[in-house]
Amino acid sequence: MIVVTNRISVAAGHESDFEARFKNRAHLVENHPGFVRNEVHRPRPMKFDRETGQYVDDTTGHGYYEVKTWWRSMADFVAWTRSESFAEAHKNRPPSEMFAGPNVLEVHELVTSTDLSRTDDP
Repeated sequence: MIVVTNRISVAAGHESDFEARFKNRAHLVENHPGFVRNEVHRPRPMKFDRETGQYVDDTTGHGYYEVKTWWRSMADFVAWTRSESFAEAHKNRPPSEMFAGPNVLEVHELVTSTDLSRTDDP
């Protein structure tokens, strides 16, 4: 399994518009062979305050949104990027002022995973 992450720097003031694009998207990727799941992660810049020993919001920090897609294989992901559905899903590009810098694409192979989402009652 692979995880493809697109790290996106969203300009201040455009966060809700950016998030709405993903909430209202066409959902074409879900039907593509090999697709496992999609996640959009909102940044929450934090720092460790040594005086209090607590993690606190970092009001000076700027994080990246992460858009992650999980695939059974690299071949499945590549096939998606070459598909008509991919072209359709990416044809309505957002305005450039929505972004604070270039995006970063990363691909990782899953080595190990722990799923703690089960609901065991104590």
